[in-house]
Amino acid sequence: MMRPMKLAGEYLLFGNGALEYLKTIKGEKAFIIISGGSIERSGYLKIIQDYLSEAGIQSSVFKGVEPDPSIHTVLKGAEEMKRYNPDWIIGLGGGSAMDAAKAMWIFYEHPHLKTLQDISSPNIIPALRGKAKMICIPTTSGSASEVSRSIVITDPEKNIKVGIGNMEMMPDIALLEPGITSSMPEHITADTGIDALTHALEAYVSNRSNDLSDTLSEKAALEIFKYLPLACSNGENILYREKMQNFSMIAGIAFTNVSLGIVHSMAHTVGGKYGVAHGLADGIILPYVIEYNMQNAEAKKKYDKLAKMLGGESFAKMVRSLNEQLNIPSNLKEVINKDEDFEKNLEELATMAKNDGCTKTNPIIPDIKGFQELFRKAYYGK
Repeated sequence: MMRPMKLAGEYLLFGNGALEYLKTIKGEKAFIIISGGSIERSGYLKIIQDYLSEAGIQSSVFKGVEPDPSIHTVLKGAEEMKRYNPDWIIGLGGGSAMDAAKAMWIFYEHPHLKTLQDISSPNIIPALRGKAKMICIPTTSGSASEVSRSIVITDPEKNIKVGIGNMEMMPDIALLEPGITSSMPEHITADTGIDALTHALEAYVSNRSNDLSDTLSEKAALEIFKYLPLACSNGENILYREKMQNFSMIAGIAFTNVSLGIVHSMAHTVGGKYGVAHGLADGIILPYVIEYNMQNAEAKKKYDKLAKMLGGESFAKMVRSLNEQLNIPSNLKEVINKDEDFEKNLEELATMAKNDGCTKTNPIIPDIKGFQELFRKAYYGK
């Protein structure tokens, strides 16, 4: 049976001036979740708080969400949220800040929930919006958490990343202001951008893909291929920033409805085990999985179509060429470099990737041995 699709929350605004919408919302208190000081230095945090003030809404800021946010940070933020009692929650930042904000929202709305296990599969996220609504404002162009039903939270004691998905977590309002991304360094632009490309490509070949998701993911993939190198080399160009922000969002709408694949399963695993940044892991692993997925006739047809539309023949080679242009390493060894430890943990890595929620929508689902072979290829570059 066809799964119901949801393309965004209540409102989606993008382009210059999108943040001004904050002046029109109704409420009393907003709790803003950020990672670090860059959003303060850019002046955008003050702009956002001033707009809220114009709407008669007071605001409080929770600062300190780390990359790959931990459950400890989430629970700390939720406790502050309970004391402040907001009716708006605003995730302001990259995927980490937005994911943390959505996770805090769950614990704020439902104080009986206490642990990461409480909100992880097979447990179901209970209904939200009893106390607050969610606004997400991305400062990077990659995670698409602003239009996603998904979050990834880290358990540092177990060295694992836990992916959680439920349409309850789709933000009510997404505000995409292109200028807010212009201060991203080149390497972060590259890592987050290749994450966006991976979202588009995995949604495109997902075994749940359909005409609507294909329309979104195909267009997003083609445009990210075009604009990502431009945004990396010309970061002050607002047009390039706007295009990357918009097509990251479009890829996000596609994947949140039809899910992802084993690039993400493997990236979640090496990210949790070895601390490899998520987008970077995606970019390294992506061409190896494309080659693996070419065994599926429908996936091969789609990859070949993209290659032709982009003026090439081998889509995997084109992705490798893009990675080289973006200074993304060709294998995981370059960023992990722990051969003995990697080999010792290979079965565990394969098992974790096999059990990841993204695996079930890959066009081909590897067994444990298949995952081990893929990890070896991605690690050694074979």
